[in-house]
Amino acid sequence: MRLQEVATLEGHTDRVWQVSWSPDGNCLASCGGDRSIRIWSKSKDERWECRAELTEQHKRTIRSVSWSPNGLYLAATSFDATCSIWSRSSVATTQDFECTATLEGHENEVKAVSWSMSGEYIATCSRDKTVWIWEGADECDYECASVINKHSQDVKSVKWNPVKEELASCGYDNTINMYKEDDDDWVCYSTLNGHTSTVWSMAFDAGGDRLVSCGDDNVLRIWQCYQPGNQHGIQTTGNDPTWKNVCTVTGHHQRTIYNVDWSHQSDLIVTASGDNSIKIFQENKESICDDGPTFDLAMCHEQAHSQDVNSVSWNPTDEHLLASCSDDFTVKLWTLVT
Repeated sequence: MRLQEVATLEGHTDRVWQVSWSPDGNCLASCGGDRSIRIWSKSKDERWECRAELTEQHKRTIRSVSWSPNGLYLAATSFDATCSIWSRSSVATTQDFECTATLEGHENEVKAVSWSMSGEYIATCSRDKTVWIWEGADECDYECASVINKHSQDVKSVKWNPVKEELASCGYDNTINMYKEDDDDWVCYSTLNGHTSTVWSMAFDAGGDRLVSCGDDNVLRIWQCYQPGNQHGIQTTGNDPTWKNVCTVTGHHQRTIYNVDWSHQSDLIVTASGDNSIKIFQENKESICDDGPTFDLAMCHEQAHSQDVNSVSWNPTDEHLLASCSDDFTVKLWTLVT
């Protein structure tokens, strides 16, 4: 198994913080310190090129981007404490984007944004230690449904479960929090402890009952959800499930693991690190262990970028296609050769 570079996409004039694929896999959004969002797609001659550059909306670094489930909207968060919502006229027309809403309320840098599976909710998180959940009545009208003050420090990332309206967040306090809706409000029903330093990123598997997390301790942790009455005898409280750390993967990255993504097609896990590498991990199905699953290093691409790799993302429709971005101002596309 190896990564073969497909394209290096240049255009950003500062570090690129995140890449995000549209649900149909045809468009890639990137954002960065140059306060711009770039939309990349294939031209008629099958070359990847920038089809739109969204600027002048944010006054500071754009830290994250996330597509809505129908692919018609793009959310972006910035260090200017706002989240912008962009609309495009149709999935086929990638060039026509318009900012239709600006979500305000955070007191400091907004670090991440994520859409729920239904598209009804948007979650944002911030350096102000809060997680906000927004409910969208239409493309121009979003209302704050809940402000959650569960983290004690900067919140780095939020991620919705792909199969149910459940949210995870992580941050500088070394924890992961799980949220659910309860009586018209959102509450934290579980806090996952295990990381010994900042938790930078998380990703759910396709079924939504496993979560991988990574962070400043250079460790990957796999968490398993156990429902009440589970056959494994894992204790739960009331009607809430229990999340248990069932696998810890160490010794592969030499510096912070900034980002992780779990492929919903191949079930492979990919990581991005400050050691400039991209690595892929695969569950060892032949290893039978009472303590939980085992994940092995399946592929290592050293010096994937010339500086820190900030984000990696599997294409949602092509299990072999992968995007990454870096402090070196570039976005790269890779194909996984097995």
